[in-house]
Amino acid sequence: MQSAKQKLSDLASTAKKKMVICRAKAEEKAEKARARTKEEKEIAHERRKAKEAEAKMDMHVAKEAHAEEKLMAKQSHYHVSQSHVPHHTPVTTPQPVVGHGYGHNHPAAYPPTAMGHHHQHPY
Repeated sequence: MQSAKQKLSDLASTAKKKMVICRAKAEEKAEKARARTKEEKEIAHERRKAKEAEAKMDMHVAKEAHAEEKLMAKQSHYHVSQSHVPHHTPVTTPQPVVGHGYGHNHPAAYPPTAMGHHHQHPY
């Protein structure tokens, strides 16, 4: 599962890099069209190369993060399976039910009062 997730994440990072490079090339063309001197055209070219390098670096950083996520998931799964923690919850004793079974079942009063009746209030 983590391998598939990593591959999809890497694919998305690569697609993003290609999009940034494509945009940088289009911006370079526009800058060169506006440029009046050879130096301005050279600056536009260098700017595109810098954007491409940054996009490639971002892709590699993202791929590294994806690989690390995969490793952490694998390690956490390994550690959980090695230190077996019981999944059982303690069983509690059900409270006794008092009544005749016609929808008037109430938990028993503790301590029990005389004749099974609850304490009557004076008002």
